[in-house]
Amino acid sequence: MDISDMRRDFESEGLDRDALDPEPSRQFEIWFEEARLAGILEPNAMSLATTGADGLPNLRTVLLKYFDDRGFVFYTNYGSRKARELAENPRAALLFPWIGLNRQVIIQGLVEKVSKAESLRYFSSRPRGSQIGAWVSDQSRVISSRGLLEQKVAEIKRKFGEGEIPLPSFWGGYRVVPQRIEFWQGRPSRLHDRFEYLRQDNDWHVQRLQP
Repeated sequence: MDISDMRRDFESEGLDRDALDPEPSRQFEIWFEEARLAGILEPNAMSLATTGADGLPNLRTVLLKYFDDRGFVFYTNYGSRKARELAENPRAALLFPWIGLNRQVIIQGLVEKVSKAESLRYFSSRPRGSQIGAWVSDQSRVISSRGLLEQKVAEIKRKFGEGEIPLPSFWGGYRVVPQRIEFWQGRPSRLHDRFEYLRQDNDWHVQRLQP
């Protein structure tokens, strides 16, 4: 199917260097809040790219759960495919596609596990069903049927009853510590505004990129 004629021009205000916050985490917070207020569906949904020792890139959508000037945090099973790849190559890229605002943010950086205390704090805030799901799923592994998965759910419910569900030892968070962040604003005629923050020592250097 030829879809080469599918296109639209990006009618939006430009992005100027003087309007950017010197700290990319604060600039991200500004754009994130604007995306939330604009009604963007799940503005914390981000594409996570990882590459293991085989060099084959993998991509999936995960949810951002916390961010500050230290980095961007998501949670997963430590036995999942993404976790195995991060153990082999602790680098990742994130993409926030806020298409409704003609914006995207790209983040590249090193990846580290968050502390157990951070993981426990977030795990304790999750709905009970999500806590059970974390115990049930041997994430990314083959399973023969949906029925077997539901059987595992029943077993975990019996195991913990109505009591508190503890943090699994195989589940927790990762923090992407940014080395590069790009803010992309769509403009007419594909002459987009792109600004790149590069970490140099302990400072951020900002430069405009050609579209």
